[in-house]
Amino acid sequence: MELIRRFFNDPEASFFLFGARGTGKSTWLKMNFTHDTLYVDLLNPENFRKYSARPERLEELLAGNPNAQTVIVDEIQKVPELLDVVHHLIEEKKHVRFILTGSSSRKLKRSGVDLLAGRAIHKTFHPFMGAELAENFDLAHALKYGLIPLIYRSQNPIETLHSYITLYVNEEVKMEGLIRNVGGFSRFLETVSFSNGSVINISEIARDSQVGRKAVEGYISILEDLLLSVQIPVFTKRAKRLLIAHPKFYFFDTGVFRALRPTGPLDRPQEIDGLALETLTLQHLRAWIGYSGNGSKIYYWRTKAGVEVDFIVYGADHFYAIEVKNTDTIRSNDLKGLKAFLSDYPQATGYLIYRGKEKVKIQNILCIPAGDFFQNLMPGNVFE
Repeated sequence: MELIRRFFNDPEASFFLFGARGTGKSTWLKMNFTHDTLYVDLLNPENFRKYSARPERLEELLAGNPNAQTVIVDEIQKVPELLDVVHHLIEEKKHVRFILTGSSSRKLKRSGVDLLAGRAIHKTFHPFMGAELAENFDLAHALKYGLIPLIYRSQNPIETLHSYITLYVNEEVKMEGLIRNVGGFSRFLETVSFSNGSVINISEIARDSQVGRKAVEGYISILEDLLLSVQIPVFTKRAKRLLIAHPKFYFFDTGVFRALRPTGPLDRPQEIDGLALETLTLQHLRAWIGYSGNGSKIYYWRTKAGVEVDFIVYGADHFYAIEVKNTDTIRSNDLKGLKAFLSDYPQATGYLIYRGKEKVKIQNILCIPAGDFFQNLMPGNVFE
């Protein structure tokens, strides 16, 4: 596959670039920064040893290359002590900017990342968007294997996905000393996959994965810090109905969800495909918001009576209610949640993302084929 232009825009200032492994951070940096750039890859064992032993070596490197305009430190969480050096250099070298990438925020949170508050912007890199892939986008492939570039480009995506998950368990979790019980964490990963797209039941997950409640809470926090999952809250602004209070859990990429989710004779493929489509929609919305820089937030809406809308996108200029249905035929019941939400919030615009082939408008709700939605959703553009 040819080199694909990503929608991520250079903020033209020092910045943190967070994103899960394999999303293409390093590829994008190497494409866009070649001239007068110093590159420190902390995944390289030799570099890791050198900078762990003496973080001030970064200052010496810059002193030896006075013409450098950009310093890139890849996987900064490996040596968080470098942040003190970077902080000093940002103050001293006004003509140099720093780009610090990371696939985990856990160690940085514990090691004073706030020292750089206001001096380095926080940005996030996401899996591919359908519009980035353009004619190479394949909805069926994306629903089965996700859109992490490392996996999407692979000739054996399912094997690469399992290797990817093993890498995170062994390298990001085990080697970083985040957990003691690797077996318990592996069982938790499988168990929590059944909660994708749902409110998490801590007690149930603890029982099924045979670990304690506190451990489950810690494991969920680890997944979020490793950028592997996200929880979205309930939309409660000016609520007119009784709503549930707990957030919903999603993996950051549908391929990761599918690889972790065990299947058997009792599982209905339609149900899993529906959750995959929902996850794929969420990861597109997150990328669209992140790359647009519009500051919108994602919620969901569910009443105590069980009426639900999958996603609410709310921002200064955007108020969208989005329902996702894994069906090629629109039935009146498919629009029930959207109709209820729009009756409470007439300021919102309603959308149904479905598996059909026609774009139609029903009672002021725009129904869009999933493939069209993903391929036409671009940063800076409104949904229409």
